[in-house]
Order: sequence, then C-alpha cells, then structure tokens
Amino acid sequence: MNRRNFIRNTSVVSLSATALAAASCTTTTTKITAPETGTFTDDFALNELTISDLQQKMKAGEYTSASLTKLYLDRIQAIDKQGPKLNSVIEVNPDAMNIAQAMDTERKAGKIRGPLHGIPILVKDNIDTGDNMMTTAGSLALEGHKAAKDAFVMARLREAGAVLLGKTNLSEWANFRSTRSSSGWSSRGGQTRNPVVLDRSPCGSSSGSGAAVAANLCAVAVGTETDGSVIAPSSFCGIVGIKPTVGLVSRTGIIPISKTQDTAGPMARTVTDAAILLGVMTGVDPADAVTAESTGKTANDYTSFLTAGGLKGKRIGVEKSFLTGHQGVVGLYKQAIEILKKQGATIVEVDLMKALESVGGAEFTVLQFEFKDGLNRYLATANAGVKSLADVIAFNQNNADKAMPYFKQETLESSQAKGDLTSKEYTEAVSKTQSSRQAINTLMAANKLDAICGTSIGFAGCIDLINGDYDTGFYFCPPAAMAGYPHITVPMGTVHDLPVGLSFIAGAYQEGPLLTMAYGYEQATKKRVRPAFKRSLIPA
Repeated sequence: MNRRNFIRNTSVVSLSATALAAASCTTTTTKITAPETGTFTDDFALNELTISDLQQKMKAGEYTSASLTKLYLDRIQAIDKQGPKLNSVIEVNPDAMNIAQAMDTERKAGKIRGPLHGIPILVKDNIDTGDNMMTTAGSLALEGHKAAKDAFVMARLREAGAVLLGKTNLSEWANFRSTRSSSGWSSRGGQTRNPVVLDRSPCGSSSGSGAAVAANLCAVAVGTETDGSVIAPSSFCGIVGIKPTVGLVSRTGIIPISKTQDTAGPMARTVTDAAILLGVMTGVDPADAVTAESTGKTANDYTSFLTAGGLKGKRIGVEKSFLTGHQGVVGLYKQAIEILKKQGATIVEVDLMKALESVGGAEFTVLQFEFKDGLNRYLATANAGVKSLADVIAFNQNNADKAMPYFKQETLESSQAKGDLTSKEYTEAVSKTQSSRQAINTLMAANKLDAICGTSIGFAGCIDLINGDYDTGFYFCPPAAMAGYPHITVPMGTVHDLPVGLSFIAGAYQEGPLLTMAYGYEQATKKRVRPAFKRSLIPA
C-alpha cells in the first residue's frame, strides 16, 4: 500500500507541493542527510548490468554465480550499511553464498534452469521465506518470526534458480499503519533513503526494493502493491515496475492488506528484466483461488512481447488532468506524448481520474475490512508471538518508544474497529471500488484504446519523520489498483534530477500488450539514469 492523500482526502489527488519544496528539504521538520564521507565514487563493476549481461558473463566464465553474489553482498555492505547508508536491505541472507555455489555446480553439470539461474535478487520483507531469515513486514511486533515455508512466489523464484541475497525494508505493514507515516520507514528497519537524492523519499511501501534496484544492489527485486506500492517507488527511484493483474501472481505466504487488490510485482532497471521476472513469478496456486482465473491468460516468457516498434499503430488514451500542474512534470509528460506520436501511436485525451473522483473513500473502507480479516488469518497460523491485529496494536502500545517513536497506529486501530466481510458497509464499498473496472473498460471501448497513459506520480518529496509524507501530485495508481488491472511504469525523465515515471494501464491480463508498448517507449527514450547518491538538492 502506498499511503497517499486519497486516504486522508477522498478526492482525486491534486498538486500541492510548492516550488521551494521541489528544490530543497528545508521546509521539513526532520531532515535525513548522508554522513560526511566525502565525494562518493561509484565504480561498481556490475553497475546497470542486465540479467542477460550477467548470464553471458557466467557463460563466458568471467563470473560465477558465487562471485556475482559476493560482489552484490559487498556492495550492500559498502553503500547500504555504510557510505550513503541507503538502508534498503533489512536482512542479508546467510545462505546466499551456498545457494549461489549450488547453482554454479548445476551450471558446470550442464543444467541451466532458465534466465534467472544464478541471478542474485532481493525480495520484500512481507514475503515468507522458509529459511533462516525473518518475515516481519518491518514491524517489531513480528521480530523473530520465521516462516515455516516459502511463499508460493518465493518457491517459484527458487525453482528458477534465483539466488536470494536478502530481504528489503519497507514502509511498516506495507504503509497501512498511520495516516502520517514516512514512506520507507519501519520500526524494525528504520528509514530507507532514495539513492538519487538521499534526503528524498523512496516512496512506499516497496521502498527498499525500489532503492536497492536503482542503486544496483541486486539484479532485480520483488515488491508488492495494494495501491501504488510497486509503481510509486519505481517512479521515485527511476526504475521499471509492474503491478500485475490481481490473480496473475499468487499471494499465498505474503503478509496481506487486501484480497481484492494485493499482488506481488517485478522491479527492475529495464523492461526486459521486469518481463523475465514476471514470467517466473506467475502460476496457478491452489491455495489462492483467484489465480485460477489466470488459466490460459498468462505467458511463461513475457519477453516474447518485447518487439521493436511496439507503439506503432496503437491507440493510447492520455490522462488529460495531468496536463496541468508543476511545469517540470507537465513538461516531461508532454514530451512523452510527442514521443508516443512519433513512434506511430494515435493519441486520445481522456479523463479517467474525474470518472473515479467519488470512489477513493470507498477504497479505504475496503482495505480496512480486508486488512483486519487477512492479517488475522495470516497471524493465526504464523510462528509469531502475536496472533491477531489486536495483539499487534497491544504490542505497539506496550512498546511505543521503539515501535511508534514518530507516528502512531491509527490505521491499525480503525481497521480493528471494523466488522467482518459480511458487513453491509464492506460489501457496498467493494461494489463501489470495483466499478473502476467498468470505468476503465467503458473508456477503452468507447475510444478503441490499447492502453491509457499518465504520469505515474510526481517527483519525490523530502523525508519527514515528524509530519509524514506530503503530496507532489499526479498520482495515477488508484484506477488500476481498485480494478485489479495491470499497470507498468517506465522512466520518463527527471525534474531537478528527481525521476518521474510514465504509466501504461489496460484491462485484465493485458500484461503482454502493455509490455510491448512500455518497451517501445523505453527503447525510444532511454530515460533511465543511474543514481548519483546526492546528499541534497541544496547547493553546497
């Protein structure tokens, strides 16, 4: 869940950041700065290497999986735990080198499991790993909890030969704890920094995954999303993110918020790598009934959709409400629209956000009910000291100095106050949020569209642990999130060095066609910029 103003204010998110806030973090109460370590020189040997690059180097004997894993682990120690101190990795896997060596042994014997064989990855700390690492959703209430077995998606990754380097920090409880939380902060993991500018928010809740991928701490990472938690940090950190159709990827073994909106998704530096990871993550899981709906609608290899000239002949709706606002962000958006046209797409202005203005409040109601129900079910069988949402709330109250030093838990408490899923309040709210499907479907059919585009989210605001996140506008995540439809973000450029993403959304199980268009845009623009680890945007 990426907590944005639509939770506090049920109207569509609007631009509210000032020009001063865009240029500096002096307006915040608490400022995160990098330690005085002098100029940071980033000469990491694996910078920006893709999955294909790494596979070619292993095939050529230049690297082994073990040597790659050691390099990434050393980099985590050098810039995540020291130096810039990104704080994106909440726990390193003590078994990572053993896994890598096992993959090397298989490679020597002529066994290659697939494109992820021996590739070092990270996953978010709300995904069960049946190993020596904890699964805590960043909460001290779950500290010490070790899952009995892998989440379904984690098992898929292991079967594909991926090497799990560790787990990433996140906004605690996937940013569903407080209405004024700081994205990327958890009581167990502390505050994650944005590698682009260190005093800027990495956004949430998959903040650690986004920051780690952007900073080349891994090849690719897995995040999770309820509303914006893959897309927004990907946009803030300047990478590619995919929120799949709900049902494409199993949620079994993932600490939940919402059974109607939750999904895991790939986070990568290129569309190709995101497509590779997506293909591995998909699969029908008998323990997650909604995945049965994906039967016959998935692809084992989503890279088959990555073709040159992928925008030619496409009809794309562009969200017109984003044509006004901060001039830098609007300028990038207009440039992107012109590129879409030059690549052969027909552009149609649409107003999807206006059609969904009245739905936002219902979404928060749905999430409160489903969070209480889902978390109680998860904790009831987990190896954790807390067995219910009520237990979590009590733990936080009894350990407030450590668990709630900056902001409280009013979202946990309001969720606890809700009834069960037979409540009329819940069923009416679900019906209202899922009307977003009809809104998207009607708009696309009426205009004969292949996709709808919009600015993913504005530029990164400053980290402020006291007041929490603030809105920089252009938030395009709710429509696809509430509908359970796929959403892809690709780097669109920068404003004051801060990345901004371009989003592509469409109907259920349209990941393939969306990847075609996103790849076409990526290849025509190449807007991905390696982070500079700047301390601040304020001149020294």
